[in-house]
Amino acid sequence: MSIEDLREEVERLRRRERALVEENARLRAGRDMGGAAAAAGVGVGTARADLLFTAADKTRMAMIVTDPNLPDNPIVFANRAFLELSGYAAEELVGRNCRFLQGPGTDPAHVTRIRDAIAERRDVVVELLNYRRDGSTFVNELYVSPVFGPHGELLFFFGSQLDLTRFREPERRAARRSASFHSLLEDGEAGFCIVEVRFDAEGRAEDCRFVEVNAAFERQSGLPAAAGRWMSDLEPGHGRHWVEAFGDVVMTGRDARFRGATSEFGRVFDMHAVRIGDQAQNRVAVLFDDAVARQEGEERREARDRDRMVERDLVWRTSRDLLVVCGLDGTCRAVNPAWTATLGWPAGSLVGTRIVNLLHPDDRVAASQAFERLRTGRPLADLDVRFRTADGDHRWISWNAIPQGDRFHATGRDVTERRALEEQLRQSQKMEAVGQLTGGVAHDFNNLLTVIKSSTDLLKRPSLSEERKVRYVDAISDTVDRAARLTSQLLAFARRQALRPAVFDAAQSVAAIADMVRTLTGARIRVETDTDAAGHGLPCHVDADPSQFDTALVNLVVNARDAMQGEGRLRISVRRADRIPALRAHPAIPGDFVAVSVSDTGSGIEADVLDRIFEPFFTTKGVGHGTGLGLSQVFGFAKQSGGDVAVDSEVGVGTTFTLFLPRSTHAETRDVAEEGPEPFADGHGTPVLVVEDNLEVGAFATQALMELGYHAAWVKNAKSALAEIEASGQRFEVVFSDVVMPGMNGVDLAREIRRRWPYLPVVLTSGYSHVLASEGTDGFPLLGKPYSVADLSRALRKALRERSSLTFG
Repeated sequence: MSIEDLREEVERLRRRERALVEENARLRAGRDMGGAAAAAGVGVGTARADLLFTAADKTRMAMIVTDPNLPDNPIVFANRAFLELSGYAAEELVGRNCRFLQGPGTDPAHVTRIRDAIAERRDVVVELLNYRRDGSTFVNELYVSPVFGPHGELLFFFGSQLDLTRFREPERRAARRSASFHSLLEDGEAGFCIVEVRFDAEGRAEDCRFVEVNAAFERQSGLPAAAGRWMSDLEPGHGRHWVEAFGDVVMTGRDARFRGATSEFGRVFDMHAVRIGDQAQNRVAVLFDDAVARQEGEERREARDRDRMVERDLVWRTSRDLLVVCGLDGTCRAVNPAWTATLGWPAGSLVGTRIVNLLHPDDRVAASQAFERLRTGRPLADLDVRFRTADGDHRWISWNAIPQGDRFHATGRDVTERRALEEQLRQSQKMEAVGQLTGGVAHDFNNLLTVIKSSTDLLKRPSLSEERKVRYVDAISDTVDRAARLTSQLLAFARRQALRPAVFDAAQSVAAIADMVRTLTGARIRVETDTDAAGHGLPCHVDADPSQFDTALVNLVVNARDAMQGEGRLRISVRRADRIPALRAHPAIPGDFVAVSVSDTGSGIEADVLDRIFEPFFTTKGVGHGTGLGLSQVFGFAKQSGGDVAVDSEVGVGTTFTLFLPRSTHAETRDVAEEGPEPFADGHGTPVLVVEDNLEVGAFATQALMELGYHAAWVKNAKSALAEIEASGQRFEVVFSDVVMPGMNGVDLAREIRRRWPYLPVVLTSGYSHVLASEGTDGFPLLGKPYSVADLSRALRKALRERSSLTFG
């Protein structure tokens, strides 16, 4: 139904309304004149009045009645249609003036027109914005009419209302679509116009008028200001074929496509004409496409495409990088000539070959992961793998690839020389570090050897007093201990020390050595500890060597003390961490860690020095104030324990070292210190098998055991040891073996002895072993070199005592 049809329906209802109002007035007049009859109970007039309001209540048009004879002209009746439109109930409307339906958006001018009409007792029609009960708005066409009695007295005002909201919204949408359509046409590159065709008396198309045109039409056709003008005025004698074609579209209603030209520029157009509106309007919408411009554009695109193809072909043939197109399964579909120049393979022979077949076996896992990445649509960057050359050699190729549909395009650059140079640089840096390490070791050991040499020379002097002999012997012993600590620190840095891991709570360990830390730092340094694991009392168990942990912590504390020059604030904290941050060009490592931080308020570390602070013998302290091995020990211990060390420093503010260690979920297993046997307890003739390949050490160990009261037998390798045990009828009660020996090492020997003779204890000894560093002692006791006679006696007695407990319960 169109809005014109609705307006006719409204007018019909209004006529019906006026008839009802007139009937109501007549009935009310008859009621007033026939009061006696009404009192007698006739009631005809009342029944007909009720019929009037019943009819008004049934109509679909919203209606209300107000009584001007009551104060403020209140509503006395509202039909169901008005109740539905406004959202109010009848009891909420009756007795109130209509103004309460208005709101901030209501036009005051419209309200004034209604008030004037009410005051002047005349009809009024106005569009008014009203508010529903829920606050939403509706626009209604309000018709107010006064109702008079037979004597001209004003009885009521009748108001009928047509809700225009539902009609306005489609109009607004249509307007928006029209605006968007016109905007699209104005901004478009294609020419567009709407023409109205004029026919002569015989029904032939004789001319057409341009109703609407866009800018592209005027620009392409060369017909300026065409809107509103006739074709015969714009193109006299030349636009006839256009008019005839448009006339056919109007008459037949079928779309038409044809080619036309203008005389102004001689441009040729491909046109698409469509009839719009009713046939009686004779209107056609025409879309113009400049055929010449399109052809020229196509020719330009083809030329650009040819140029690009030539460029791509030149790049493909002349590139020194390897170019390849592969299926997602790694099968080569096309390769460029650089494959021949770099790897020696004829390009044609590689088509159909799988990339994985050309890779070094050690790089195939990385390549498979790369293919999987490409299959999921992700690009690949900087994958370095080794490719086999035609002569069987391998070259390093760095690849970048982008997936495209069922294939990927990749470019590879030969980086063999670059990697060789990088390796040379690493070797050079390594040799520099080895040189620095060697110089440092030589310097410190020469100092220690000087003490030993001088002491031994003095001991050879005749008539030396006993007191001075003891002093020189003690000096030699102390110097050996210092040398042992030096080698221990070197092994810690190299991550080759034999750790004795145990599960312990790092927070409790920090708390336990807090008093010792205060002694180390002195009274002028305030020491603070935070071992509550972020205030939650959470256990911070780690699986590491407790002794090395304490040593690392002491090294960090001493380093902080020296940085503060004896005065400042030192803070030690223990917390949990969910990752090791990115350190020294290594990415961050997510996981469950315990972080132990030592912070000071010292001088800080210069940025150009930070990268070297963990090198052995590197120190910024003055001569005689440090060996340069403290931080090396911390670094080596952390790395060997599966963690790392971070440092954050600001010159003039202070430094924070953070030791990260993997957190353990197991219960604490740190051994409780036991009181060992007497250091020089008599061996009582206990038979001991010594396994030592070094002649000097073997002779010394055998002699020392005999001095302690043991019966010692000495063999030089593991094979001889097994044969000796087998031949002796198991007379040996303990085996004392070195770890590093030709053939079978000491750990493997101990395992074999445990397999064959479970109750025969083995004590291992070593100054350094890669086996111990990587595998540990497998539960066998270890006596580190250099060892004293007292240490040797204590280790053997402990092993024998444990053997007795196993044998006799």
